[in-house]
Amino acid sequence: MSRLTVNVFPAGFIWPLWAGRAKGFFAAQGVELELIFTPNSIQQMVGLIDGAFDIAMTAIDNVIAYMEGQGEVETKAVPDIVSVMGSSSGFLSLMAAPHIKTMADFKGKTLAVDAMTTGYSFTLRRMLEVSGLKRNEYTLVAVGGMRERYEALLRGEQAGTLSVPPFTVMAKAKGYNEVATPLSLFSHFQGGVAAVRREWAAAHGDEIVGFIRGNIASLAWLYDPANKQEALDLFQANMPGASRDAAEQSYAVLLHPVTGFPRDARIDMEGVRTVMEIRSEFGAPRRTFTDAELYYDPTYYDRAIAGV
Repeated sequence: MSRLTVNVFPAGFIWPLWAGRAKGFFAAQGVELELIFTPNSIQQMVGLIDGAFDIAMTAIDNVIAYMEGQGEVETKAVPDIVSVMGSSSGFLSLMAAPHIKTMADFKGKTLAVDAMTTGYSFTLRRMLEVSGLKRNEYTLVAVGGMRERYEALLRGEQAGTLSVPPFTVMAKAKGYNEVATPLSLFSHFQGGVAAVRREWAAAHGDEIVGFIRGNIASLAWLYDPANKQEALDLFQANMPGASRDAAEQSYAVLLHPVTGFPRDARIDMEGVRTVMEIRSEFGAPRRTFTDAELYYDPTYYDRAIAGV
């Protein structure tokens, strides 16, 4: 049995990892997972690049940013990372304080992001831009991961932030508003991926294949209606403070038959190109990114689904 250290944000979009560990889908592939929680993408990406853990469940934008010299901070090692599996479109919703009803209401307001130049900060800027707000008409502030931003929103420190289930569901229950989603504005959008260091991957191909197969088996189990109640139990066990209703509503979003987790854990390359185009506009130093294949190595995924 090979042990994999996997760095994650504690949120609903890692449900397949919870399920795979509990139901033995990863163990059946010869791997066991140690989940390491991160408070923000800076610690996550620095840790991945500098070799503190094996896999990061992160935004594809983080992979692009650090590979192209646009990361939020410097790393000790030279970035050489790549995505090997898709996890979701991000399940992002722009959540707003109760008095914010429309995108226009963010004019003159402050919104929270994880980091200023990576993750979903540029996605938020594009969402505000296409809704008619200029860059000087709002303020962004770095607060940290999903839970950190959710708690800051409830404290009234910012007027809005991009969030995911169950934090979106929990915020709605408290009177906060879902103003928009990336998928309502962009036809394709790739959010989360599994990212690794290329050097590590070259020596651990079998483990990566097992990790991908375990994810796919987990997704099949989660999508089976017969497993719903047990899946909800797992959700609540791994998301302290989430009510049964929050788990139910998160299930409806994350396991939606059309917009939920990709059942085959495949990366949407058109969605990657959307992220690249957004980064081409907002990233610094200014560059135009055109080759999505630079940030995804299909070798391990192809092996996983081919049964090799």
